[in-house]
Amino acid sequence: MQDGPPEMPHDGLDLLKSTRDWLASGRNLALATVIDTWGSAPVPVGGQMIIADEEAFHGSVSGGCVETDVIVAACEVLNSGIPRRLRFGVGNETAWAAGLPCGGNIEVYVQPLGGEAALHFVDELIGARSTRRSVLVETDLATGARTLHHGIERMSKPLASFYRSGRSGIVASADGAYFAHSLAPSPRLFVIGATHIAQALVAIAGTVGLAPTIIDPRESFVSQTRFGGTRIAHAWPKDALPEIGLDTNTAVIALAHVDHIDDEALSCALRSPARYIGALGSARNHAKRIDRLAQAGFSHDDIRRIRSPIGLDIGAVTPEEIALAVAAEVVMAFRGPKRQAAR
Repeated sequence: MQDGPPEMPHDGLDLLKSTRDWLASGRNLALATVIDTWGSAPVPVGGQMIIADEEAFHGSVSGGCVETDVIVAACEVLNSGIPRRLRFGVGNETAWAAGLPCGGNIEVYVQPLGGEAALHFVDELIGARSTRRSVLVETDLATGARTLHHGIERMSKPLASFYRSGRSGIVASADGAYFAHSLAPSPRLFVIGATHIAQALVAIAGTVGLAPTIIDPRESFVSQTRFGGTRIAHAWPKDALPEIGLDTNTAVIALAHVDHIDDEALSCALRSPARYIGALGSARNHAKRIDRLAQAGFSHDDIRRIRSPIGLDIGAVTPEEIALAVAAEVVMAFRGPKRQAAR
């Protein structure tokens, strides 16, 4: 899922863990961060790489287009201790070689990272990631000084806006330019009901950055062979969801098509700050669901959070098409409609 809040790095290389290991071993590093892009860009604003020397680096800032130049500049920063702002124009031929449709421009900020203060900073980021807390790193682009914010207290309005949206970007002020790097927990998808649509949905989820979990109390449905390596909770939603914990980077999808199972899941979701709540069912069935939830004490505004009919209206008929429509709607809930954002 691109063009939105990048999650705290947690890929195969695990950028944070590598950074911590290198710092703990006494190595000084350079941290390169994408702070702005124009045109086609394989790595979104906030993308990062760490460089220890010309042969030791992790992460990416351009998918290969300008990495060599960034590494050379990073080695100079390591020697001088002075941060640098780098601007690159990526031509069409270079972009095509990297698999991009067209060229563009990218701005990368390279700063030194070393010592006990840097190790403590990285430990705080790892701690926030492990407890699924959003943070924002404010970097003074003139000096490289970093401030880690765990909430909007003592933030300027522009920084608070980045924190709330989960996006990253440059903030200009009378005191100079700052980079607001918003780091949000990775999005999670809880699918209630181990149905055929659920099988198709979890297959799509992983490809768009959603970590899926299947929850179903029916033993005959929760066969691991039907869902590959997907995490499965053989439990009632009222037990599983509170234990896992639902936050703003969570989507809950009710697909069991059994009233008491779906209602149980929806009740848990409506009591949480979950970003997206959806439920499968016809307009007639949803009307009955609304009555049941209202009788359970939920307000009209509460119930309006449920997306039903579920998924974007693409005329979906088959389980695979319905899953595609649902996945697309969840992505839109996390990213926001791009055309609207551009207006």
